[in-house]
Amino acid sequence: MSMGGWDGFAAQGFAGVPPEYRDAVERLMDEGPDEPQLKPAPFSQHDFDRRRFTMGQFLRPHWVKMLWLFLLLAVEAILAQAGPLLLQRAIDHGIIPRDRNYIWTVGVLFIVLVIVGTVVGIVRTALSGRVGSTLMAELRVRLFTHFQRLSVDFYTHERAGRLMSRMTSDLESLQQLFSMGLVQLAVQAVTLVTITIVLVWLNPVLALVTLASVVPTTLAMSLWYRKAISAANLRVRDRLADMLAHLQESVSGVRVIAAANRRPRTVVEHENLAGEYRDANDRTADINAVYGPGVEALGPASQLVLLVVGGALVSRGSVTIGELVAFVLYVGAFFGPIQELVGLYNMYQQGVASVVKLDEILRAQPSVAEDPDAHRLPPVEGRIRFEHVDFAYRGGVEVLHDIDFELEPGEVVAVVGPTGAGKSTIAKLLTRFYDPTAGTVRIDGHDLRELTIASLRAQIGVVPQEPFLFGGTIRDNLTLGRTDLSDDDLFEACRSVGLDRLLDRLAEGLDTLCHERGVSMSTGERQLLALARAFLHRPRVLVLDEATSSLDLRTETAVERALDVVLSGRTAVIIAHRLQTTMRADRVIVVDEGRIVEAGTREALLAAGGRFTEMWAAARQAGTLA
Repeated sequence: MSMGGWDGFAAQGFAGVPPEYRDAVERLMDEGPDEPQLKPAPFSQHDFDRRRFTMGQFLRPHWVKMLWLFLLLAVEAILAQAGPLLLQRAIDHGIIPRDRNYIWTVGVLFIVLVIVGTVVGIVRTALSGRVGSTLMAELRVRLFTHFQRLSVDFYTHERAGRLMSRMTSDLESLQQLFSMGLVQLAVQAVTLVTITIVLVWLNPVLALVTLASVVPTTLAMSLWYRKAISAANLRVRDRLADMLAHLQESVSGVRVIAAANRRPRTVVEHENLAGEYRDANDRTADINAVYGPGVEALGPASQLVLLVVGGALVSRGSVTIGELVAFVLYVGAFFGPIQELVGLYNMYQQGVASVVKLDEILRAQPSVAEDPDAHRLPPVEGRIRFEHVDFAYRGGVEVLHDIDFELEPGEVVAVVGPTGAGKSTIAKLLTRFYDPTAGTVRIDGHDLRELTIASLRAQIGVVPQEPFLFGGTIRDNLTLGRTDLSDDDLFEACRSVGLDRLLDRLAEGLDTLCHERGVSMSTGERQLLALARAFLHRPRVLVLDEATSSLDLRTETAVERALDVVLSGRTAVIIAHRLQTTMRADRVIVVDEGRIVEAGTREALLAAGGRFTEMWAAARQAGTLA
């Protein structure tokens, strides 16, 4: 119906629509149907599955559906192999005796079995598709949830491209395995078992001759193939992860690559990685080239043996012509599943290799672990205490030594020092991105390790040096999913930090889309947005990690005016690269080589003539002080 038709329909008072439903109809026409609300997956920092990730452990909760699935495929496989047996009966009991009624009966039975097999196949295919999609959805959520649970240091040591490989190529391999690989593997296995049973039932001697000429050689080749292809597939996974990691890194750093004129070198590096990935795939192709044709050659050889031995038995009357024909057909059908198993086993090994890689990720434990008995942090005043804290990053030397200081509620402390002195590490300990190797960090007397992580970070705001903007609108980046904030709240926050001028320039205001990582906005605008975000969430404690270090003086002045609003009434730790920021601090702590070397008010430190005085003089000479 055209829009004019709808307007005319509405103008007529929705004739035929009950009055109590008219508002809903109007809303439906104006806005469309409601979006389905997805129930969020359960998330816990400590209560999660720590068992090794294996195929059996993953499939076990779905054993009922899997049982039905394998029952259906068993019926399907058995029905599919009824043809040669019916042909044997038709030859021996219908064609040779010239019994037309028997032939018609066998023909009708064959048609019925085909129809039943088709119906079973339809049901089995639909069920396997649903089971496969359910398994993959659960695994994707489980893996993503685990990524969210892991601590910050995990991402310091893992390349983002390798993690993306786990979420893409490894999951795709498992998806192929779950959607058709396992089912077809079972179908072919049941087919082989069915054919073997029928051969033995028809004629044990001829079956023994047939299987003896096939099974030992096939078994030996399969054992070699299993060992060789398993190692080759693991190497393929590793090389693919390396290539994707380099791709992600190159795309993220494309501006640096272009500015440094490293594009030719980057292409060579990627070409080398692609070559290693190609070599790994070539190895799997070589293994398959030996195994596939080798198994295929066994078919004609076994049929030749069968014709020679079976012909002799027919001439002696030990085997009927129908049985020999059935044997020849079954032997031909016997090698079909074997050849299918070659490709399926390769797919299975790729899936197993993916399981190994996913298990490595899922076994990674958060280094900052939440205690099962952790309690929620009540509303705090903002008293911060570092008690003789030492810290060393994983596998590294100690970077903080005996850090001991206290902040009163509402006090603003600036932490300054040379690059690498340990300033940002202090901020990371306060937000519990890391735990100290010795000593204790407390907030209002509570040891951070005894608190739930969610309740702690709900009362601590962080403004990093490089604020991260998510894909979405400015509104989305301000609220971060909160639904209790009105547009008035958002505009008030933007006005408070001076972001309202940016919104006035944008035609869509709060609904303006942010490009990836906020590249369409200036550094100052991104920083102001991060400050507005902190203002909206009103944390009792605020951590600013060199929030003005990458800004020019004019933009820094605007950001510092916003800081005056955001810091009001809050306990704050300012990690300062530029000493201009210390003018807003009640106290200054000077850190060098992981130790506190000076602490006091800015005026007292300047009067003392120590390290802070030297830094202040150097900053004034460099022109970074207003």
